[in-house]
This record gives sequence, C-alpha cells and structure tokens, in this order.
Amino acid sequence: MKERARRLRSPTIIDVAARAGVSPMTVSRVINDRPGVDPATRAGVQQAIVELGYTPNLAARSLVTSAELKIGVVYSNPSAAFMSDFLTGVFEEASVRGARLVLLKGEDGHPPSQSALEDLVRSGISGLICAPPLSESPAVLKVLHMARVPVAAVGAHGVEGAICVRIDDRLAAYEMTRELIALGHRRLGFVVGNPGQVASLQRLDGFQAAVREHAGVTTTIAQGDFSFASGLAAGDALLQADPRPTAIFASNDDMAAAIVSVAHRRHLDVPAELTVVGFDDTTAAVTLWPPLTTVHQPVRRLAAEALGLLVAEIGAPPRKAGERIDQVLDHAIVQRQSTAPPGTIDPDRQSHAARPSMNTPPGD
Repeated sequence: MKERARRLRSPTIIDVAARAGVSPMTVSRVINDRPGVDPATRAGVQQAIVELGYTPNLAARSLVTSAELKIGVVYSNPSAAFMSDFLTGVFEEASVRGARLVLLKGEDGHPPSQSALEDLVRSGISGLICAPPLSESPAVLKVLHMARVPVAAVGAHGVEGAICVRIDDRLAAYEMTRELIALGHRRLGFVVGNPGQVASLQRLDGFQAAVREHAGVTTTIAQGDFSFASGLAAGDALLQADPRPTAIFASNDDMAAAIVSVAHRRHLDVPAELTVVGFDDTTAAVTLWPPLTTVHQPVRRLAAEALGLLVAEIGAPPRKAGERIDQVLDHAIVQRQSTAPPGTIDPDRQSHAARPSMNTPPGD
C-alpha cells in the first residue's frame, strides 16, 4: 500500500535517496553535477532517478544553483569551540554551493527577538539553518513555521517540519559510559547539558541505561547548561560528594574542561585520581592537560550536511504533511589521556599523598 501510494505522486529527491541508499544531499550533488561523489555512488543515484522517473524542478534547480541563493543562519550557543566548528562547516559548504549567508545571533543562549527573526525572513532568505539550542527553540520555530521558510535544525530531534541533522546522542553516551565501567569505575558522576535540548536528555538517558546494566554502580548527577561556568559549579558539587565519583562524564567538552580545572584546584590528579570525559570533540578537548577522552560529534559535517539538505529541500517539490528528514551521522569515542582505571588507594588519602610537603626537601 505504501509503495502504491508513492507511485500516485511525483517522486521526490527523498524517494531517490531512499532508492539509492544515500542521503538527499548526495542526490542533490549528483543532480547539480557537484564534485565529491564516488563514481559508483553517482551511477547508483542516476539509476535510481531513471527507475523512479524523477524529474528535478528546473525552476527550483536554477534557483538553488544561482548566486542569489541566500541562507539565514540563526545561532546562540555558550560554547565558542562548538560554534567555531559549526560556522566553519556552514561557510565551507556555502562556498561550494555559491550561497550567500546572513547571520543572526542571539545572546547568552537566548533566541534573537521576534522582530529580528521576522526582519530576516522579510529580507528574502531561501531557507534557514539553526544551531543548537535554537534548533529546538519554540520561539524561533514558530516564526519560521508561520513564514513557511524551509528550516534545517542541527542537533535537533524530531522537530516538526524541519530537516533534522544529528548523531545518536543516546547511543553515544551509552557507549562512553560503558567505557568508564569497563575501566573499573563504579562511582560515576554525570553533568547534564541544557535542559531545554532533547540531546541533553538523550545523553542522560544513555548514561543511565548503561548504568542499569551493571550492578554496584552508583551515580551522582549535576545540572549544567553546556557553558564552562556551569561546568565549574557542577564540578564543585560532584567533587564535594561523599564518597566522590572516581569518573565524571560531562555532556560537552566545555563543561568537562571546567571539571578538570576544578580537579586541579583541589590538587586531584587527572586521570590518576579522577577520570574526566566529555562530548563533542571540539578544540576545547585538546587545549588543556590532559587532553580529553570524548565523544566525537562531527560538528562541521553536521552543519555542512544540514546546509546541503536545506538546498535540496529548496530545490524539491514540497514535502507531504508528516514527511520528515532525520539524518543521523556517525559518532566515535576518541581516547586521549584523561581516563584511567580507578586508583587502589582511598581517593581522599591519595589526593593528600599526591601533594608534596612544603617541609620536605626535593629528592628526600
């Protein structure tokens, strides 16, 4: 019945992607004769186009390949490292496609004003890409829905009417937590991200799912908001617990870096006395000592993929009500020097023993 219903309407770029087993962005690259597609993949897409009888919307194709393509970018994220990677991905993809970008920034994680969003829409943008947390902001999405502007939402889960491009946050957090447990850690701390983002709840859910599989593992949860400052507060709270965790998993690298800072302030050796891991694999993960073990989230590629899918959406017939694009990219665990098995000495005694005595001459 589903296949028959598909035949009763004109095939879309989404149908071609499904038939060829590739992303809609790859189909768009083939249609527009863009570089970067493997010859075998290109042939498969072209065969799917023939089999389905897909005909690109030539007027829309002309639009999306012209220099007049104008894409709005709305963002406000407390992590400078995340936003650097995100904007780099957007800029690189826009340069390939000849798109002009119009940036609109909110302040301190808050969306721009409604009037600013409406002015952006009235400026004649062809589509809009949102960075988290604004990719799930009701205030932003309401304005864009009313304006009927195509939207790509990075890091978002199931946003109605939007193209969502993300990783599997729950699975990534689950896998990282299992790594900590496999190292022998049984007292785990976890720092939750912005409570307004589904990704934060998915990461917490993945963490808790892994913990439930292992008897004898205890947890302490602290709330953050993805900012370095919130990581400092969460780190203080977790390291004051009795007994304190032997490993802390922060929901992004900025908060993990803050926890390492708190640990150093408390004369705790990372990782000998405290394992710390993060999420994102931004520059924040490698600009401190020790460099962080973290979940690699391909932020640049997420942004580039979202822009590519947005361009494909602009150049395709309107989607049917209820049709969704939910592109899930791969993640990976990146092992660095911030993880180790828990120490065999009591953590409090070990931390004192690690401090050199001011009354003991060097070499004694």
